[in-house]
Amino acid sequence: MKALIAAGGHATRLRPITWTTNKHLIPLANKPMLWHVIDKIVAAGISDIIINVNPGEVESMRAAFGDGSYWHAHLTYLEQVGGAQGVAHVVANAEEHLRGHKFLFFLGDNIILGSINKFVERFQNEGLDCMLAFSRVKDPQRFGVPEFNDDGSLRRILEKPCEPPSDFAVTGIYLYNEDYFEAFHSIGPSSRGEYEISDINTWYIQSGKKVGYEEITGWWKDTGTPDALLEGNALVMDCLDRASFVVEGTVEDGAQIQGDVKVGVGTCIAADCLVRGPVTIGENCTIAGSYIGPYTSIGNNVTVKDSEVEHSVVFSGATIDTTERICSSLIGLNATLVDARRTHPKTAHRLIIGDNSFVEL
Repeated sequence: MKALIAAGGHATRLRPITWTTNKHLIPLANKPMLWHVIDKIVAAGISDIIINVNPGEVESMRAAFGDGSYWHAHLTYLEQVGGAQGVAHVVANAEEHLRGHKFLFFLGDNIILGSINKFVERFQNEGLDCMLAFSRVKDPQRFGVPEFNDDGSLRRILEKPCEPPSDFAVTGIYLYNEDYFEAFHSIGPSSRGEYEISDINTWYIQSGKKVGYEEITGWWKDTGTPDALLEGNALVMDCLDRASFVVEGTVEDGAQIQGDVKVGVGTCIAADCLVRGPVTIGENCTIAGSYIGPYTSIGNNVTVKDSEVEHSVVFSGATIDTTERICSSLIGLNATLVDARRTHPKTAHRLIIGDNSFVEL
């Protein structure tokens, strides 16, 4: 089998972070989001992986993941051609690489608990033509939603229905045979002007193909919003092997390290600090006079001084020097947070806020 990962798009709900950073490179537990997806695909026995990216982003992706040798896999980077025409068109864009093969299609911004091995194994062992993964959600109208017959078999998949026929969402994990391309050439754009993956799945069902489905009983998250991204970061940290929480930097006498904490090479945790895990701190950071609370991920070359940070993702190069408590926040690349009371006038806030920013004072 091969695998195709969708890693394009513009992630407008995560701006301003995604003005300059592809969403799939946003760090979760100090590794790019897509890193965790590749981990799961390789663990399922698939080593030939294609990554679909926005035009002009091949080199930035290659810089992050290389040629796949880290995983003993082979990565191919493929630019999306023809612009954004829907999820189904992403697969059509890779037809020359996938035709003649069964393949896994994985939306790169999906984070799940546990492995995908059972989905791949069932698809293979039962000789299925299509395999879908469902998850129960509170807001199915935001997703593709399965409609069932009375006997529990699938009738069709509806894309973002106003009145969902079930409380299941079709997650971004799909398995197909090469009939996919017959399906694609049989459908047209929807009223949204996009080729819908739901129409592909309905084609498989209504054409009498062998379609299976499995419910994801653990945790699944589409990391499309800041809150979901922070939740995804926490999930990944909870799932890390405890052996990965190692201290390779310097922890001065008197510093308190509690729970699972990872400290990178060249990082210094000063004596007047409390770090309460799970926490991951990158390389060459300076943490002084500060409290770093649970579910915080700090990138490389970050300075945190006289501050409190909890349940947040801090990107590389950032500086935090404020007496205000920072919680449930995304702090972008090379961002600076300083205390207003250390400047004049002391009763004012000085802000430089870009498009689509969110600030709570």
